[in-house]
Formats: sequence, structure tokens, C-alpha cells
Amino acid sequence: MTIFYDPSCLQYSSAGHPERPERIANTVPMIKDRHPDWQWRKPSAATDVQLLRAHSREHIHHIVKSQDDFDADTPFYPNIAGHARHSAGAAINAAASALGGERAFSLMRPPGHHATRDRAMGFCYFSNVAIAALDALSAAGIADPAPAGTSAHSKVADHQPSPATTKVKRVAIWDFDGHHGNGTEAIVARNDQIRFASIHQFPAYPGTGGKSFANIDNYPVPPYTPRERILEIARRSLEELMAFEPDLLLVSAGFDAYAGDPLLQLTLEREDFATFGDWLGKIDVPVAVMLEGGYSNDLPELIDAFLSAWAD
Repeated sequence: MTIFYDPSCLQYSSAGHPERPERIANTVPMIKDRHPDWQWRKPSAATDVQLLRAHSREHIHHIVKSQDDFDADTPFYPNIAGHARHSAGAAINAAASALGGERAFSLMRPPGHHATRDRAMGFCYFSNVAIAALDALSAAGIADPAPAGTSAHSKVADHQPSPATTKVKRVAIWDFDGHHGNGTEAIVARNDQIRFASIHQFPAYPGTGGKSFANIDNYPVPPYTPRERILEIARRSLEELMAFEPDLLLVSAGFDAYAGDPLLQLTLEREDFATFGDWLGKIDVPVAVMLEGGYSNDLPELIDAFLSAWAD
């Protein structure tokens, strides 16, 4: 197992905010103690070229230059653009490592799956998993969407394909965070090289994800749904993603569907996240996983259960 982590992601915080440094700070020593043979790497920062595959220039400029809160849930922090670039870069690095034959996990913050092309929201500034998916596809010369204000046929001249990603023609994204991955959905919708599935509480923030369409498979789950039913839905969603025959599976791993999470009313237990990890370990395509939500004090144990089962 390869873990992408940079302690600089602990350097920003806001009093009382659920997306707090302790989520990561308490997880790192536990994982290092229990799994001393796992590899740890510092991620690189995502470049403008990579960010522009998912976001507009105006959005990137806003994240870099603004000193105001982006919304009530998504504060301004000094150097938040740098932190968000490294989190997006970790997703890109994890995808490349997976394509090189490793099991790779991004243990970084901020999360990403609520950030849309033009908006930071829901604790998220850049859409990490969408950026990684589009980067993998563009390295194959398939899907390099034009930056804002350019022709749809424009090329990003300074991108050099990565040898590890030259065979990626289809990417699947499995989002089991308890909130809908609206930002990922908005960015990858109707992209024929990507299929996206989200299992999430509905109704709940951000209020989207009630219907499926095109390449988007949404699985809205009512509050207090029995855990057995959630597992059944999650299993089906993953099986349908694999029927897409992806060359790469990216996972938005949120742990807020846990019964003890303070932000949602779902019912999963620690062993259910281990079940998710076990499923991934049996998939015969490269898999990279990125941390999204999860706000219980039990988060380190949940992550460990998931990673331990996946690594076995």
C-alpha cells in the first residue's frame, strides 16, 4: 500500500469546523504504527494545466486571489490554494501509482467532490477525483477538455503524457461518501470515457443526486436505511461500474455514512467499510482511492479497517 500524505495539509483550521486537521493528524500515527511496511510519499502540487481540465481559469484565479469565505461551509484560509493544489496533486499521483501496479491512497485534505467547475463549496476547493480522472484520460490523448475561453479543439501544449497512463481509455469513479458528489458529477457528466456512481443520503447536503442520467448513476438512500440495504446498493453500484470495463477505478472514500457520524443519519459500521475494502481488493483493474468526508472521532479506525481489508 502506498499512502500519499503531506503534513502541510494540517496547517489550516477554523474553530468548530468539522473538516478539521485532527481527521488526518489522528489517522497518520495509527496507520504508521499498525502497518510499518506501507510506503509513504509526499504528493506533488497540481499544475494549472491539470486543474484546467476540470475548472475554469476564473475559478482557479478566485481560489488563489480571494481572501473572503467562499460560502458558509467553505472558508478562506491563508494559502488554501496551495493546500488544495497538493490535495488534487495527491489524487493525480495516486492514480498514476495505481496504473503502475500499486494500491494507492490519498490521505489529504481538503476533500474535493463538491467543488464544481466554477465554485468552491462543501469544504472543497478543487475537484480532486475529477481532476485525476481527466488527467489520466488526457495522458492517453483522449479527453483533454478545453480550458475556459478556448476552442473545444484546443490542445494544452505543455502536457507530456505519462508512460503509466497511456492505455487509459475509460475511467470509473465510485463515490461512497455519504453526501452526493455533485461537483464530480457536474464536471464529468456526459463524458463518454467516464462513468460515475454515487451512493449517498437523500435528502441531505447538497440536495442533488436524486436521479441518474447519461453516464451518471445516482443511488439516493433515505436517512436511517438499514446497513444491509446500503451494502446491497453499494455492491450493485460497483458491479455496474465494472460492467463499464474501465481501465482505472477511482474511489471517493468518504466515511460519513458511518452510524456515528455527526453530519448524516446513515447506518454503516466499521466492518462495512472493511467490506468495501475487500471488494476493491478483488477488482482486477488499477484502483486509487482518495479521502473525502468522515467527521466522527472514529475516523482513524474506519480508514484503517478499509485500508487493511483492501491491502490483504
